[in-house]
Amino acid sequence: MDRPLRLITTGPLDALARTVEALLVVASQPLRIEELADAAQEDPGRIEQALELLASAFAEGRSGIVLEHVAGGYAFRAARSEAEACARLFERPVERGLSPAAVETLAIVAYLGPCTRPDIARIRGVASDSVVAGLVERGLIAEAGREEAGAIRYRTTPLFERVFGLGSLSELPRLDDLGADADAIRERLHAIAERRPA
Repeated sequence: MDRPLRLITTGPLDALARTVEALLVVASQPLRIEELADAAQEDPGRIEQALELLASAFAEGRSGIVLEHVAGGYAFRAARSEAEACARLFERPVERGLSPAAVETLAIVAYLGPCTRPDIARIRGVASDSVVAGLVERGLIAEAGREEAGAIRYRTTPLFERVFGLGSLSELPRLDDLGADADAIRERLHAIAERRPA
């Protein structure tokens, strides 16, 4: 019977791997190599080696926890084999309760962001203040500066990418793959983009 690999104290790389493991466990979002290097006060190349060691120890089928590269950084997640038990415990609280308006707003911010509440309202055709506030509260979108007129711009967060299983926003489905509504969606997005100041 295969047993999960344990990190053994055989040298400096093992000690660094334990430090990186601890950093990833306490982090609330995926950490980039540069962030890990700063926190561990270590060379980024050695951080990469430590991550390789951790990826081997925490691999799918070896451990209930898996190290993954997601949202431009590294994070632990439950192994796929344990997904059913985890779902029973947490019932995917971030995704549960997302209204159609929230999902629609998330899609707009993901495809067009950073964008403002007025941009979102123009695309959706209704005021979106409470929806945006709810998504900010859940940590799925965040402020990304202001336009000259003072309107706050919003972008998706690493949590959004993690919840929806994306390594980055470039992995979102292309509009061409969305079916019959793709042309209408594309036209609305382009119309808003053209009205925004450069």
